[in-house]
Amino acid sequence: MIFRPRSALPVLALLALAACGDGDAAKAPGGPGGGQAPSVTTATVQPIAFSDRIEAVGTAYARESTTIAATVTERIVRLNFTDGAYVQRGQIIAELSRGEQAAGLNEAQARLTEAQQQLTRLRQLQDRGFATNARVDEQVAMVNAARAQAGQAQAQIGDRVIRAPFSGVVGLRRISAGATVSPGTEIATISDLSQIKLDFALPETFLSAMRTGQAIEARAAAFQNEVFRGAVESIEPTVDPVTRSVTVRAVLPNPDARIKPGMLLTVNVLANPRTTLAVPELALVAERDRSFVFKVDDESTALKTPVEVGIRQQGMVEVKRGLAAGDRIVAEGTIKVRDGGKVRTAPAAGTAAAARGAAE
Repeated sequence: MIFRPRSALPVLALLALAACGDGDAAKAPGGPGGGQAPSVTTATVQPIAFSDRIEAVGTAYARESTTIAATVTERIVRLNFTDGAYVQRGQIIAELSRGEQAAGLNEAQARLTEAQQQLTRLRQLQDRGFATNARVDEQVAMVNAARAQAGQAQAQIGDRVIRAPFSGVVGLRRISAGATVSPGTEIATISDLSQIKLDFALPETFLSAMRTGQAIEARAAAFQNEVFRGAVESIEPTVDPVTRSVTVRAVLPNPDARIKPGMLLTVNVLANPRTTLAVPELALVAERDRSFVFKVDDESTALKTPVEVGIRQQGMVEVKRGLAAGDRIVAEGTIKVRDGGKVRTAPAAGTAAAARGAAE
């Protein structure tokens, strides 16, 4: 049997492929053997404002609200408002019949005038010695009695002219002119919507984080993309023994009267305000339970740096430890970067805008 030597061509081919592979690895982007470094977006670590958020659900109430009712039994002569109209404090809402009271006022005023004139004459006589002190005192009492009768008649007329106790919006009218009302009959409701009282309950465990003047943010389902900002006005001094919660009242400006009493709003209470360093969320690299960022040095080398992070807020992440103000990090493009590799940097316009938005 004759043995023929195998061809060396396959072996040479394998050696050539291996050599090519080594050359490609050496020329990987950012590698030590050359190649173009990956382009990334960088950002400068800067402090911004953060605050913890406590979430709750609250109910809106008018700043002031009252039901105007009749105090006497009488017929309505005139109603001076329309549904949903805005009225000023002191504006006449309704007028009840007051003919009898007007006549009584005229009579009382006439008696008062006569009594005052008689008193004037008696004092002149007293000065000349023709009137006693007792007679003058008697006439003074008559003047006071006539004045009281006139005041009583004036008060009866006032009960029949119903005015707005404060400025606000009148509710739907449910009564008409000509109707006879009795004490307690509802004539109109008035609500001051310039501000809204927002009441919400918080577990007692949050009491240590609450204080008057604290900022809150609220959202209503009717205005999903709008944030209403206000502040805590008061905190209920007692805790509900059943629910173990405390009622907090915040006040929201409502110049356009968009928030209506009775609306349900979600509330974010901003607690523990602070200014700390922050990085964009896209800059974080998570590995198991640890977080890293790529810090870029003066020679454009990306260094994998462990960081301790806090809360997230509007695209930014609070950094508690691991970075210093002014450090330059990879904000976008971390997937293309390796530890110790070179990078090409680009401006971080979008990141700066995100930081400004978080600060606001």
